[in-house]
Amino acid sequence: MKILGISALYHDSAAALCMDGEIIAAAQEERFTRVKHDPSLPILAAEYCLREAGISAAELDAVIYYDNPLLTLDRWLKNCCALGDKAQPMIEKSFPSTFGNKLWIHQAIEETIGLGRHGKLLVTEHHISHAASAFYPSPFSDAAVITVDGVGEWATTTIGIGRDNRVEILHQINYPHSLGLLYSAFTYFCGFKINSGEYKLMGLAPYGEPRYYNLIREKLIDIKDDGSFRLNLEHFSFHKNQYTITDDFGGLFDGPRREMESRIQRREVDLAASIQKVTEEVMLKLATTARKLTGSRNLCLAGGVALNCVANGKINASETFDRIWVQPASGDAGGAIGAALYAEHTLYSASRTVTKRDKQKGSYLGPAFDSPSIRDSLGKQNAKYELIENAEKRSRLIAGLLAADKVVGFFSGRMEFGPRALGGRSILANPTSPTMQRKLNLKIKFRESFRPFAPAVLQEKVSDYFDFSGESPYMLMTAPVKQALRKDFPQSHYAPAEKNNIDMLEIVNKVRSTLPAVTHVDFSARIQTVNKLDNPFFYSVLSNFEELTGCAVLVNTSFNVRGEPIVCTPEDAYLCFMRTDMDVLMLEDCVLYKEEQPSLVGDENWKEKYDLD
Repeated sequence: MKILGISALYHDSAAALCMDGEIIAAAQEERFTRVKHDPSLPILAAEYCLREAGISAAELDAVIYYDNPLLTLDRWLKNCCALGDKAQPMIEKSFPSTFGNKLWIHQAIEETIGLGRHGKLLVTEHHISHAASAFYPSPFSDAAVITVDGVGEWATTTIGIGRDNRVEILHQINYPHSLGLLYSAFTYFCGFKINSGEYKLMGLAPYGEPRYYNLIREKLIDIKDDGSFRLNLEHFSFHKNQYTITDDFGGLFDGPRREMESRIQRREVDLAASIQKVTEEVMLKLATTARKLTGSRNLCLAGGVALNCVANGKINASETFDRIWVQPASGDAGGAIGAALYAEHTLYSASRTVTKRDKQKGSYLGPAFDSPSIRDSLGKQNAKYELIENAEKRSRLIAGLLAADKVVGFFSGRMEFGPRALGGRSILANPTSPTMQRKLNLKIKFRESFRPFAPAVLQEKVSDYFDFSGESPYMLMTAPVKQALRKDFPQSHYAPAEKNNIDMLEIVNKVRSTLPAVTHVDFSARIQTVNKLDNPFFYSVLSNFEELTGCAVLVNTSFNVRGEPIVCTPEDAYLCFMRTDMDVLMLEDCVLYKEEQPSLVGDENWKEKYDLD
């Protein structure tokens, strides 16, 4: 079977190709178009997937879309009927898309991707796609499956069971009651972009105290012991018009929403801490219920809320389940993988084999570039580079540069699928430097100073640095830095309670551990464990860095600047390198030093190409 999965027309469009139960290729459209969170039909991503497999569209057995447009239309019509005379804003907001390209998705796919013949297009339900994306690549023969996001057709939250080659939804919460939309409301109110800034809100939470928690529980959400919940719609407007919250929302929380890019106040950090606590509470209760409903010792997670690695870490620490596997592309992009695997295993009844390792291949599912093509690209830029074909020699060189506090753009192997850079398209740095977080945020990423960086750590050494055992290869779990590595300092890590105008840089710049560049203000870290099988070269660099420094940890952040998708091609990487204060660029076996490069010509206004996220 050759099945192409498609997610599109909402956000983070993607394509994924599966053949005989194996994920051959997967990529987000944004990486090719350079438009972050690109929602358009993933024509370029689909072309890449077919090219990677060496097949044409005519050879596909099926193309499956990750959402059922008729069920989405059903929700939209019933929503409008419930609003009655007040439905006009909703109709104006979404009528064109609901009755336009979304309803006729089959026609758009046939015209753009070229199926070869009619009758190949299938659809599945949104949360089935999420559930399938989590269970089928997992290393479990059975598992409880939880999916949580904004909304897909009707469902916003589901608990299901995966067994062998089947996935079944056992319980669901329907729109308009949505944990994802609740979290997004606070994302918006705190001055960040919906479907883009939720991870910023999560990163902001440890700076504050959850002093609005009781108010949120009292006024906005009723949570039951089993994790089910209902929103008080009086304070929301996402179901009525183009806005997320009502005008009186600010009346609950001490004034109007924060304007984007304005100074972050104590209120915002405390709101972030409060909604994060609510989210963790719901997720923990859902996990307990899923354990009771399914009896399984394993848990799979997907949906946009599953990217909340702090909540995932709390579930893991609760020991409700023996093992947890989170889909690395938990958002809409991962629905492309889920749809393709669901079609193969459920609709076509293909058998499923389970191994000790997952089937996600480290999420290295995007394009790779060989040395001749990279050298050809660098030649067009008149770039100066050192060719180091011996992998061990190159690994030792990169490790030495990192030990000398150089910041390295790291372009190696296949591009990652999902929002996290995992050593394929990464920026690497020394985690022991007390100034590295500030340098990376302000001089390289050009982003807010409060945002933390993740550590990549040798798998076998993770428990030496963090209160964590097991694997976290996809950077989707947080854990505390070990007590023995922490530094004592007199002030709380929280924003000073008596201050409204807090100094984020003052708080960020405190050295909290022997790994200051990856230790968040609450002593937590979002961990990536690196093993020799998934990424042998990245593992080698970490090993050599440990040999030089005694530290088996590196800073690992995505290879991009704020508002830009993660780099895909050597050309993307070179431009990002030249536009920032990165010191070194490694493009496979080509190593470039910033001071040796010719200046970019006619690129002064490059920041205008990217909208701030």
